[in-house]
Amino acid sequence: MKKTTNFLLGLASMVLLTACSDDDGNGSGFSADALVGTWDLTAVNVSSQLDLDDDGTSSANLIDEQDCISGTITFNADNTYQFQQSNFTITTITNGQYFVDCNGSIQATGAWASDGTQVVFQGSTTLGTLQLNGNQMTLNEGQDLPDVRSYVYVKR
Repeated sequence: MKKTTNFLLGLASMVLLTACSDDDGNGSGFSADALVGTWDLTAVNVSSQLDLDDDGTSSANLIDEQDCISGTITFNADNTYQFQQSNFTITTITNGQYFVDCNGSIQATGAWASDGTQVVFQGSTTLGTLQLNGNQMTLNEGQDLPDVRSYVYVKR
């Protein structure tokens, strides 16, 4: 109950900050209108380059190495969202080798709020807070293999 109350207070604060921001046109941050739409997962970054598909080319972006990884976040004008992403696990084998297994998908819906530099979500513990920068949103995990460093989304 305490977590829900704290989240709702944070969400309300962000909504108020967004609603009360000035319109000086300086181009910093995202407007709520700019967020509305579908954003595609374009990178799942890990701490080391891997060649999981054995094509002779290594990449720190798992999407380059595994066809089964994808995801989208759709932001609606009524401040609701839909989230879908491949569920995958990274397993350490031996000698710096890893295996990625895709198994189904993760889905979530709920409400979102933004202050122009980040987006917070209600209804998902998976998403956390996304940082807005340029034309992309990033969820920074900051973990070393076998975990993920970051997820990057770009608007369609």
